[in-house]
Amino acid sequence: MEIESTETATTAAALHRVTPGETVTTDASFMRGHGTYAEADVLVATVVGYVERINKLISVRPVRQRYGGDIGDVVVGRISEVGQKRWRVDIGARQDAQLLLAAVNLPGGELRRRSESDELQMRHLLSEGDLISAEIQAFYGDGAASLHTRSLKYGKVCTHLYLRSGSFITVPSSLIKRSKAHFLHFSFANAIFVDVIVGMNGFIFVSKGTGGSNDTKTDNPQQQQQDVLYSNENEPISDDERIAIARVSNCILALAKENELITEPMILQAYEASTQMEAYDILENSQQIVDVAKMNL
Repeated sequence: MEIESTETATTAAALHRVTPGETVTTDASFMRGHGTYAEADVLVATVVGYVERINKLISVRPVRQRYGGDIGDVVVGRISEVGQKRWRVDIGARQDAQLLLAAVNLPGGELRRRSESDELQMRHLLSEGDLISAEIQAFYGDGAASLHTRSLKYGKVCTHLYLRSGSFITVPSSLIKRSKAHFLHFSFANAIFVDVIVGMNGFIFVSKGTGGSNDTKTDNPQQQQQDVLYSNENEPISDDERIAIARVSNCILALAKENELITEPMILQAYEASTQMEAYDILENSQQIVDVAKMNL
């Protein structure tokens, strides 16, 4: 593929797919970016992906890669280690993220400086294996992400012993589309509610819903109880709610199996298309469900 030094070539270059060893451009005026290397004034691709051009910088965006992350991304992660005034969190990236003790809400909503007693109680708040939802706040010099859970919509979603009224699934992060709402709330027949936390890193938690809308989350401590953030108690859950959670989880896995973007409309349409079969048959009929869901969009 030959990329010209004209603006008209930008769109064509951004949509072109290359394989390792394929020549990206022979124009020496371009700079080498990620996913390329220079060989005798020729830029050659090192990964399978799509060519992207920003002015004179040429790079190749891989089709599949580990989650990189951006500031403001909503992620779901698992506590891998409790350290000094911080937790290490596995978010499926190249290295674990850091969650500082100062970046979490204290039980009861206390607003004060963290003390030594708080550090001694860290494992009572979050221990190894706990699953949390958080937001990327910044990046360190070595590329590790810094998380925070100061908003009440973030926090612990399950422990290492059992899930809190929900199911944890993973999909490739490349299938997650960045949107305004990553905390989804679905309402189905017979007053069944299901909540879905869609992490930009491909970690998804499907749980029993509360019947709220996507805009009902609030950061006012007076409207929500802070102690619930670190609770390990499961809520009562009926058989119909368990089936709904399993159906939504399998619909998301079916979309990932067919390489479809995981979005709120696609999840809802896939759920509606799957109502004619049992929840355990969804993955075996993923192609049929995805086709019907795309037709109904």
